[in-house]
Amino acid sequence: MKPYLIIGLLAVLLPAWGQNLQEASPLPYRSYMKGVLTGNKAYAAQQLNVSLAEAEIASAKVFNNPELSVAYAYNDDRRLKMGQSATLGLSKEFKPGRRGAALRLASSRKAVEEALLEDHFQQLRAESTLAYLKALEASALWRLRESMYRQISRLATADSLRCLKGELSAVEAARSKIVAEQARNALRQAESELFNACAALNLWMGVDEKAGHFLPQGSLETATRNFDEAALLDAAVERRADLCAALKDVDVARKAQDLARKERNMPFSLSLEYNYNTRVRNEIAPAPAYNGLTLGVSVPLPFSNRNKGALQAAALRLRQAEYNYEQACLEVRSSVVQSLRSYRSLEAQTQSYDQGLLRNAQTLLDGNLRRYEKGEVSLLDVMDAKRAYDEVYTSYVQTSYQRLAALVLLERNAGFWDIDLPESPKK
Repeated sequence: MKPYLIIGLLAVLLPAWGQNLQEASPLPYRSYMKGVLTGNKAYAAQQLNVSLAEAEIASAKVFNNPELSVAYAYNDDRRLKMGQSATLGLSKEFKPGRRGAALRLASSRKAVEEALLEDHFQQLRAESTLAYLKALEASALWRLRESMYRQISRLATADSLRCLKGELSAVEAARSKIVAEQARNALRQAESELFNACAALNLWMGVDEKAGHFLPQGSLETATRNFDEAALLDAAVERRADLCAALKDVDVARKAQDLARKERNMPFSLSLEYNYNTRVRNEIAPAPAYNGLTLGVSVPLPFSNRNKGALQAAALRLRQAEYNYEQACLEVRSSVVQSLRSYRSLEAQTQSYDQGLLRNAQTLLDGNLRRYEKGEVSLLDVMDAKRAYDEVYTSYVQTSYQRLAALVLLERNAGFWDIDLPESPKK
């Protein structure tokens, strides 16, 4: 009989079972999102792309450097007395229109990076919220497994005492112990999944595991939302950051095409030289010392302009960017319609649980537990009621998570955000 007395200790040891969870710091949704925006390393790295684009604008403003030349000539002055000369020159190449086109292209690229940063922010906000919702789902399922374990533990303890008094067979008491062990294993699995989900929150916030774990404080139950499909589609085209980036990418391709045209403009160089020549003492052609000033213009012969490959490539990239933008518009509209339908379907499924399904399953379980304690029903009846309640509540929690996840995806796809989660779960 002693093995059955061990069951009685389970209810005493249960508070220690969740000790690690009790040590976790509570984390409301708003505090979590603040931590994500300030600590996420990928977002911080993405922000540097805007700074890099600003550096490229500064680089595009630079003028090309002039050239300074110095020359010396020795005209066999020792033997023929032809004198010596020195030349100091300054020259600079000019490419009409190229600097302005490059500056406009760099500015457009910065606008693209800003749009991509906003898109990264929207994606980060949605994905980190999904991770938080997943942790809430795991927390709700852990509470369910804990509650079921407490009930089965008390039941097994009572059965062990009844067995000692001779009111219950050893077989029935052993069956209660097996059921309690199964519930305990289910609790262990739920706790493991909860810890894994909470560890993911540390990753999103950029917090090291050594800093401890955080336990989400919130509820998967939120008010019903109603959306107008046409308004969502119009808003998505205006607000989606990735769509804005695709449109700005078209502008970048257009500015790159303009730069390719400006690259074909004929460059020219201006030069200025100062010459000093010493006296020529040659008897045949004597000459006094003199200074000279030379102004020159050089223009390359534009034979390479006959090759229009760069212009054709720029035109093709522009057309490619336009196709990408048109495809992005179609994908945005499709994603909004699909996510709206998913949300409405899951909203209807969630309401079916609120309309009595959960309450009926709970009533059935409580009733069978009371009747089992009085000996009116068998343990099999209790297990059937427990299994039904477990399946119904688990399905309810999962559906509630999927409903909120669909809402997150809907708002992300539509380009707006007003999601907030209550801090206290429903009792």
